[in-house]
Amino acid sequence: MSSGWSSGDIPDLAGRVAVVTGANSGLGYVTARELARKGARVVLACRNERRGNAAGDRMAAEVPDARIEFGRLDLGDLASVRDFAASFGYDRLDLLVNNAGVMAPPYGTTADGFETQFGVNHLGHFALTGLLLPVLLRTPGARVVTVSSMMHVLANVDLGDLDSRRRYRRWVAYGRSKSANLLFVHELARRADAARGPGLVAAAAHPGYAATNLQTAGPRAEGRRAAERAMTAANLVFAQSAEAGALPTLYAATAPGVRSDSFTGPAVAMWRGAPAPSWRAPWTRDDTIARRLWDASERLTGVSYDAVLKGA
Repeated sequence: MSSGWSSGDIPDLAGRVAVVTGANSGLGYVTARELARKGARVVLACRNERRGNAAGDRMAAEVPDARIEFGRLDLGDLASVRDFAASFGYDRLDLLVNNAGVMAPPYGTTADGFETQFGVNHLGHFALTGLLLPVLLRTPGARVVTVSSMMHVLANVDLGDLDSRRRYRRWVAYGRSKSANLLFVHELARRADAARGPGLVAAAAHPGYAATNLQTAGPRAEGRRAAERAMTAANLVFAQSAEAGALPTLYAATAPGVRSDSFTGPAVAMWRGAPAPSWRAPWTRDDTIARRLWDASERLTGVSYDAVLKGA
């Protein structure tokens, strides 16, 4: 992997179709814009229609020949996830970027009653990927890239308390949801390879510490002004830009030779720099935990992968 890899190294994507969740701001916006810049048709999968369309207008101004469209997707509502997948109107899907997420909010639940971070960051993307799996498998060379975090090191999933009902600690719950992302990628890669052989690439990426509104959204929503100011100051001093933070995702999505179950992040201490293979906690490659989380996720979402993977 070249230490100088940049968005300029993204190959021509003309004729390709991509879906990017959370594409209205931050890393998702940069990811979608750069894919569109290289010729991909990009669906901006966002919860808020006004913000999604505004992002599309801004993207069109930055990339005048961009082929983009808005698709309403609320990952905290499985009915919305099903509606999005059912309305997907293309006969191919080359790239699904599971980017959207929430970070360290106060305890809350999704429309389906799941703890918000587990429900949005993991279960929503698990359901979305499963529902789009038929078109992904019909597309030669398709990739699913799921955005995790270096903060996954805070905690493994708790299979006995996936919703953190016994004790909710916001940062531990965030770490668990990001570990769930990596376990999902690990198990999807294993199952896809076992059922279909090499084809679909399931990879993960993380941005290191990138300055986006993800860090400040929680404190702002709660009215914790001091925490919001502290996060804003930390972003200014320590973080790299969203432009740089999106590079590992773009690498995992487009660079040749990316392998299933790989984890790409910034080269320098998982913090900043060009894309490079990233260290991950050993539990994120635990086959037993991955299978049990997968089974629980299928049960909770009602989305099964087996029939599709086996070609039924």
